[in-house]
Amino acid sequence: MSQVTFYLMSEQDDERGRACERLACQLAADSWSSGHLYLYCADEAQALRLDELLWQLPADRFVPHQLQGETGQAPVEIGHQPPKRRYARLINLTEQTPLFAGHFAQVVDFVPTDETQKQQARERYKHYRQAGHALEMRDQPAAAPDPAQP
Repeated sequence: MSQVTFYLMSEQDDERGRACERLACQLAADSWSSGHLYLYCADEAQALRLDELLWQLPADRFVPHQLQGETGQAPVEIGHQPPKRRYARLINLTEQTPLFAGHFAQVVDFVPTDETQKQQARERYKHYRQAGHALEMRDQPAAAPDPAQP
């Protein structure tokens, strides 16, 4: 079964709700070299935002990535459909438990500060537990600067 890590977000989402997206990019930058990963987004608009956020990281934090459907074999793929390739890690940015989570050795999920989103995270936690995944909780690490802010 997969190892599922939930990050307890301490950072309030801004008006656009981007705290989890920024952390997902930070985690991708920290871990892509130790195994390919898939950033699973709620929709195409979110996938495009993550693509842009990854391009805005400093040069020393470069993350080789591609959007789902693009040609190539980048170690990080961003999409809103189930992945077609195998990956070591999944970063889930959706409100649901991905049915394919068990195909990954590691899964990252988030517990936002918003009460509605927090309840959705509790439901995902229950689904992961019922599926037999190993679960752990971590506090949100120190935030990297938002590349979209001057």
